[in-house]
Amino acid sequence: MVIKGDEPPPEYIVTESKFGAIESSPELGQIPTIDISLFSPSSIGTKEAVIELNKLRSTLSSSGCFQAIGHGISSSLLDKVRKVATQFFELPVEEKQKYSREIYGGREGFGEDLIVSEKQVLDWSYRLILNVFPEDHRKLDLWPENPYDFGEVVHEYATKVKCMVGVLFKAMAKSLNLEENSFSDYMFGEGALMQARFNFYPRCSRSDQVLGVKPHTDRSGVTVLLQDKEVEGLQVLVDGKWVRVPIVPHAIVVNLGDQMQIMSSGIFKSPMHRVVTNPDRMRLSVALFNEPDPETEISPVEKLIDETRPRLYKTVKNYGRINYECYQRGEIALETVKMS
Repeated sequence: MVIKGDEPPPEYIVTESKFGAIESSPELGQIPTIDISLFSPSSIGTKEAVIELNKLRSTLSSSGCFQAIGHGISSSLLDKVRKVATQFFELPVEEKQKYSREIYGGREGFGEDLIVSEKQVLDWSYRLILNVFPEDHRKLDLWPENPYDFGEVVHEYATKVKCMVGVLFKAMAKSLNLEENSFSDYMFGEGALMQARFNFYPRCSRSDQVLGVKPHTDRSGVTVLLQDKEVEGLQVLVDGKWVRVPIVPHAIVVNLGDQMQIMSSGIFKSPMHRVVTNPDRMRLSVALFNEPDPETEISPVEKLIDETRPRLYKTVKNYGRINYECYQRGEIALETVKMS
């Protein structure tokens, strides 16, 4: 990847996209803000909680994306996460290569996209991908030792996010009048995965032709994204138009993933989103993907299927692999698992 203002190599140039051109300045999206604290056991049932629960259902049934506040994670910890991520990406290349994705065949570690298709357009980004939960899935030799507190900070943050996501899964079920564990037994049960992806987007001289991340939907049940504190980049497709996701101080972006769209029988929507590049400033983000064990079969919740609302999706497992391969081919993974 060329990062000093030179012309990007052709493999990064987006020549066509079924999801529209790269606009220089789409409008700022009206992304709802939802107070997670109202879904806690002490608040549930109150008038405010009922209003917020209805707002959650409405949001997830439309844009599938919101700004979470009241999440119980201090601003100082969010800043620490950004700081250790930035410090890692600022290390010399040879130091970062100690954690290369090539060590374990490409699924975890530091590097760029794996090449899985001849037609693949590469993302203008470096990534550090780490399995966080279950803890025995961690490959600790891929966890940076510099900065010295990287592992401690990431563990603390991920543990708090896991708690927040547990509350969210139950609230999502309640919003659909389901038993509260209808989703969390799959998404939060034994063997459920959390993967961290640290994204670093260098400056790009051709931000009109190059994307930090191509248009896609997430493979997860829920994705929790800590945005850069100053530089925008995330965009979501709403009603056929790309809109910018604003930076809201102290908020964390929550994106619904494909596996929750499947389990909700299409009531909840997994949003198409992308990341644009910036010609003047570098950008950082940290995403935590929450999903079932790959060997766990997922399918629409039976109580959401009836004569008026037929089943939309097949029973699937290892959906993460399906999603990744479709993403690199420019296909929509959800379309491949629909009932025929």
